[in-house]
Amino acid sequence: MDRMIRPKMEVLPASAQVPERNLLVPPPNRFSHELTADQPYYYTATQQASPPDGEFPAGTKVLLVHDGGEVCWVADGRGLYVATARAGLRVLAEEPGSRTSH
Repeated sequence: MDRMIRPKMEVLPASAQVPERNLLVPPPNRFSHELTADQPYYYTATQQASPPDGEFPAGTKVLLVHDGGEVCWVADGRGLYVATARAGLRVLAEEPGSRTSH
């Protein structure tokens, strides 16, 4: 091991950071829904005509925080709080013995 090749350093743009308003601390530890397919998400609901800020992979478990009809607000296990299409969510089956309010 005489030499180690390191990748060229790169400074990411400010847009690479998640806005503070889109992070829930602590993140949820219970989830109500999962994504049925890969699905884009947005930091604001008004961005729907813009390119997405990211994409959830199919099967991602989320907590439905606000159901706004076609667009809803969800939080994932990292605490990422974002807008996404309501149609792509499937309700998770309740665990035996769990008590959730609807």
